[in-house]
Amino acid sequence: MAQMLLIMGESGTGKSTSMRNCDPATTAVVNPVGKPLPFKGKFTMLNSEVESRKICKFMKEQAAAGKKLLVVDDFQYILSVPYMNRIKENGWDKWNDFGANYFEIIEVCKELPDDVVVAYMTHTETLENGVTTIKLIGKLLREKITIEGLFTIVLRTGVNEGKYYFYTQNSGKDTVKSPMGMFPAYAIDNDLNYVADKIRNFYEVGEYKTDAEMGQADAQAASDLEKPDANGRRARGGKKTTSTATPPTTTEDAAPKTGRTARKTHDEVVAENNQKMADYMAERDKAIDAVADGREEIPFDEACAAADSVPQPELETPPRRTCKERKAAEQDGTTNTDSESVVLDADTYFYVPADDNYVMKHKGDKVDLIVDGVEVMKVISKEEFGEGVKRLAQADNPKPENPIDGAMNPPEKGRRTRRSAAQAQPDNADTTADETPAVDKQPTGRTRRVRKTR
Repeated sequence: MAQMLLIMGESGTGKSTSMRNCDPATTAVVNPVGKPLPFKGKFTMLNSEVESRKICKFMKEQAAAGKKLLVVDDFQYILSVPYMNRIKENGWDKWNDFGANYFEIIEVCKELPDDVVVAYMTHTETLENGVTTIKLIGKLLREKITIEGLFTIVLRTGVNEGKYYFYTQNSGKDTVKSPMGMFPAYAIDNDLNYVADKIRNFYEVGEYKTDAEMGQADAQAASDLEKPDANGRRARGGKKTTSTATPPTTTEDAAPKTGRTARKTHDEVVAENNQKMADYMAERDKAIDAVADGREEIPFDEACAAADSVPQPELETPPRRTCKERKAAEQDGTTNTDSESVVLDADTYFYVPADDNYVMKHKGDKVDLIVDGVEVMKVISKEEFGEGVKRLAQADNPKPENPIDGAMNPPEKGRRTRRSAAQAQPDNADTTADETPAVDKQPTGRTRRVRKTR
C-alpha cells in the first residue's frame, strides 16, 4: 500500500508551489482542472480529468513506470466539477456517484507499491463549530466517512510574515495530525519533496535517506514559529530565539538562556516600586540633613532645593495578574488590586452594582470592568437589561393600593340639571305675579319642561 499524505489549505497558501523542488523524473501530477503550475517546470501530468476510472488507471501506470511521488492537485474539484456538470439533475443518485468517484481515488492507494507517496492537495472550509477541515460538497462524505480518518499524515498550509509553511500539529481548531517524532517542528518549510523523503525515512520504505541525511534536511526545513493555543493566538514573545552554545563564564551567565526575558509578576513589580520609593525618600532625607548641617530649623526653600536635587525613581507599571496569580492571592487572603478595561466591539448592556443601575455602552467605548479588585460593571443580556430597567421604573413609581383612586375627577358643584314637574318648585319657594308657572294646569299627556328662573 502506498504512503498517503493529505495537504489542505486556502487558495494561494502554497499547496501547488510545494512541488517546486520535486524531481520531474520521479513525480507525476493529476491536474483535474488543467491549470498551469505556479513555477517553471514540467511534470508528467493528467490534465482536465475528474473521472475516477481514468485517474486511477493513470496513477497505476505511473507507479509501474517508476514514479515515486504521485500528486493529486486540487482534489476538491473531483467533487465540484461533476456537481456543476450535473447541477440541473434531481434525485440522490448523482450524490452517490460523486461520493463513489471521490472515494475510489483514495482507495487506489491500496494497489500501489509501499515506497510510493501519494499526496492529495485540497482546499479547506470552516464548519459551524469553528473547526477547519477539508472542503467537501453535500453531507454524504462528511457524515458517512471522515476523510481525514483515512490518513495518518494531514498537513495544513499557512503564511506568516511572507513565508509559507506546512503546519504539522493540531491547533485545536483544525484536523492536522502527524506521527509523533516525524517532523522536527510545529511549522516546516512547504517543501513536498522534503516531506516525501521524511515519510520514507520514518517508515523505512523504498530507497530512503539515512537519519544523518535527514537531520541536515530537518535543520533547514524546521521553523521557529510557536504553536498557537486553541483560540488561534500565539504565545507571548513571538518567535523562539536560539541561544548561543558558548559556555557561561560567570554566575550570572550560568542561568539557562531561552532568548526571552522572564515576566515579572504583579506583586513583584509593586514590591520593587515600593522599595524604590523607600530608597528615594531616604536619599531625600540625607540631602536635607546635609544642607541643615546640624541646624534644627532650615528655610523651606533650602529644604525643597535639597529634596529636588535627588532624582526621582522610574517606576514600572504593574502588569495584570494572571489567573494563576489571582487564585493564589485568594488562597493567601491577599487583596486583589487588579484592574481590567475593555474596548467594546459591539453595543453591550451592563449592570452597575454600586448604583443598582443599568446602562448600555456603544461599540468603540472603553469600559472599566474591574477597579482595584472590585467589579464595577457586569455584562448582562438585553433581556436582563430590559427587566432591570422595568424594575427600577416600578420602584420609582409605585402603583396605588386602589387602582381607581384618583382615576376620575369629582363632579362639579352647582351644576345645572333639568328636573321634572314634581321637582320644578321647592315647597318653600316664593312666587311673584310675573313668574311663569313651571307646568301647565291642563295636562296634555306629557310633561312640559321649562328652564327654571331665579
